[in-house]
Amino acid sequence: MKTIEVDEELYRYIASHTQHIGESASDILRRMLKFTAGQTAPAAPVAQVVKEPAVVKSEPRPQDRVRAVRELLLSDEYAEQKKVVNRFMLILSTLYTLDAKAFGDATESLHGRTRVYFAGNQQTLTQNGTHTKPQHIPGTPYWVITNTNTGRKRSMVEHIMLSMQFPAELTEKVCGTL
Repeated sequence: MKTIEVDEELYRYIASHTQHIGESASDILRRMLKFTAGQTAPAAPVAQVVKEPAVVKSEPRPQDRVRAVRELLLSDEYAEQKKVVNRFMLILSTLYTLDAKAFGDATESLHGRTRVYFAGNQQTLTQNGTHTKPQHIPGTPYWVITNTNTGRKRSMVEHIMLSMQFPAELTEKVCGTL
């Protein structure tokens, strides 16, 4: 087995083509390149450059959103997070990036008996509890309370993902990583 280094963008692209849990990068590349075991690879010019056509996207397709969440779970950045709260923040940030309106709609109805969980500013969250430990969700206009237990964080992510119409099995997988 040989080891190769690839940049983050290429890694995410390869990981986005995963078809089942446990599939190796070699298996993914073999499938993508239609390369079978024992086949000899044609010699390629060293300086060959392949340009991809520019793609303009308006709304992410459902499978693209699912792929993006799977990529997050496979990413080094996510794997390096040792604290639940940091993984929680990465998940929330990714969900917002995928569909800001649906994220906003999902968080609007999400609150506890006495607490507001999400708000557009820190003050709103501290008004409903003095020890809420609000944090800004990176890349979003939202703040979230973070002193809830892991079960509550899972519940919040589950509510948002299901409201955003992610598949139940992916939602369960994401919640299981918290």
